[in-house]
Amino acid sequence: MDYDALFTAQLDALKRDGNYRIFAELERRCGQFPRANNHGTGAREVTVWCSNDYLGMGQHPKVMSAMHEAIDRCGTGAGGTRNISGTNILHRELEAELADLHQKEAALLFTSGYVSNWASLGTLGARLPGAVILSDALNHASMIEGIRHSRADKVIWKHNDVEDLERKLAAIPADRPKIVAFESVYSMDGDIAPIREIVEVAEKYGAMTYLDEVHAVGMYGPRGAGVAEQEGLMDRITLIEGTLGKAYGVVGGYITGSKPLVDFIRSFSSGFIFTTALPPAVAAAARASIRHLKESDVERMGQRKRVAQLRARLDQLGIPHLPNPSHIIPVMICDPVKCRQISDILMDEYGIYVQPINYPTVPKGTERLRFTPSPLHTEEDIDRLVSALGTLWKQCALSRAVA
Repeated sequence: MDYDALFTAQLDALKRDGNYRIFAELERRCGQFPRANNHGTGAREVTVWCSNDYLGMGQHPKVMSAMHEAIDRCGTGAGGTRNISGTNILHRELEAELADLHQKEAALLFTSGYVSNWASLGTLGARLPGAVILSDALNHASMIEGIRHSRADKVIWKHNDVEDLERKLAAIPADRPKIVAFESVYSMDGDIAPIREIVEVAEKYGAMTYLDEVHAVGMYGPRGAGVAEQEGLMDRITLIEGTLGKAYGVVGGYITGSKPLVDFIRSFSSGFIFTTALPPAVAAAARASIRHLKESDVERMGQRKRVAQLRARLDQLGIPHLPNPSHIIPVMICDPVKCRQISDILMDEYGIYVQPINYPTVPKGTERLRFTPSPLHTEEDIDRLVSALGTLWKQCALSRAVA
């Protein structure tokens, strides 16, 4: 059997549908974010408009200094799993910092936000007898995979629909463990969950709450702990999960919660037990980033200013973008081929990099360019971007929003 032919046939179908992914080969310029060198085709220098390093903390002097110092002290890798020689004092200090951030008793590090969701939901669902996981319909793939891996009964409730959640909770026997899993900021539409209402319904039916704050940590709340902090709800949420790879500018994931809950995940999760620990230098850099953003609001305020400016300029030109209260600006193309085409032209002719978001990340017919302005983008950057989009909108005969 010609296996390569089977692979190629499916790849060709992806390309015909406009959904084949091509990676941009970028080299970030230290100290010049959002500038990068493009080692692929098109413009040599590009301005990155779709980074999840939302605040530019990946190049902050405090963060880099902490990483350099830790490398000099400890070298590069951790040397093993957390259980076998891989636990460094820097890991424990970072976990204490995270527990303090979310005002929880304990925290646990993972190698990525994906792994922290997959491992934690998978463990909870598998180890709690008779557990039912109630998952928001738009939860991230990592949460979906964790639920699937757990083999627990699952119930999907309509996105951000508290009434639907309550109907489904009411139908589950009171004596069964229940976990309500949802996100605060949804990364593709940029909408924010009604956390208070969800928590109140979960409490009414004796359910745990599992909140993914990966797109919110560092960005919201007086100390950057996320939307739950902003709303004064952290103490009412059972488990808060987050990432170190977005607003904190490093890499890794984590969970926070009570000591028994965190110890339970630590002791039973294969995704934690059998994975090499994060490099100590990464832990040191992440801790420096968290500590800085606990004290500094400058980055968050600068970022919000740029978001408001870009939205206003898009409105002036009638370029449709989804309204939401978050930092994510989805500009709607609604055609996979044109979405890829516009992305390529922006890169090749204008030196502007924004990744096309197509199926299966978003439903067919909702293809988009997802912009994430940072405090380090300038007004001139915004002018150049909006001018380019206006030209391409006309060239591609795309419809404009009506004011």
